[in-house]
Amino acid sequence: MSYSELSPAEEAEHAATPGLRLLQLLELVCATPEPQTLVDVVRLSGQPKPSVHRMLQQLEVGGLLARGGDGRRYAITPRLMRFAETVLRGSTSTGVRHAALRQLVADVGETCNLTALSGAEVIYLDRVETAFPLRLELGPGSRVPLHCSASGKLFLAHLPKPQRERLLDQLQYRRYTAHTLGSREVLEGELDRIRRDGHAVDAEEFIAGLVCVAVPVRDDAQGPVRCAVALQAPAVRMPLPQALQQLHKLRNAAQGIARAMR
Repeated sequence: MSYSELSPAEEAEHAATPGLRLLQLLELVCATPEPQTLVDVVRLSGQPKPSVHRMLQQLEVGGLLARGGDGRRYAITPRLMRFAETVLRGSTSTGVRHAALRQLVADVGETCNLTALSGAEVIYLDRVETAFPLRLELGPGSRVPLHCSASGKLFLAHLPKPQRERLLDQLQYRRYTAHTLGSREVLEGELDRIRRDGHAVDAEEFIAGLVCVAVPVRDDAQGPVRCAVALQAPAVRMPLPQALQQLHKLRNAAQGIARAMR
């Protein structure tokens, strides 16, 4: 068969290098909220089943995908998540992203950070500290729980329902302070409010005396939440009602960071 006789899917497969084809398939699997079977990936990719099966095996051997308990569905692995986090922390948009956070801190006067979802935790991708001496040091790479952090609750609220349900099943609901939401039922009510209002708060739920407000970074109003921009401050210096007055500045910064990440 000549190249001109190939189907569009086969032409695309032949035109790309083997390494690029693996990355394209990996990107496809990562873009779906649920683990996918071989048949699912064949349907999504439009590529021949033997080729997809071979590439899935290669990604599994490389530790980038793994099959679940049923042995049929492929999902991302901790190794792939660590790789994605490293790329985000060191991406070419970091300069613009960091500059946006610096400007935000100059505008609001308190520490601001950029976070992402990492498994059942929140990871700090970038952070700019306030000039005030009273502050909490949480550098890039630091991790905080989902159920008692503003960013964590924001991510939970906007996840596809099946993925959110799985995470809610896994959480331990440890009480870090007297204000921590200590049950799934209470947390789910908070997630409903976050979806309605478009922002999340930490009302001294993780660390006593510390408040936080977080807003999503997304490509458009209906798109997935890629990251979160959050303001963090001691309650004695900026009470939560005052922190909520900075929401428009947080959202403007989030829009600028979204443009940089695109």
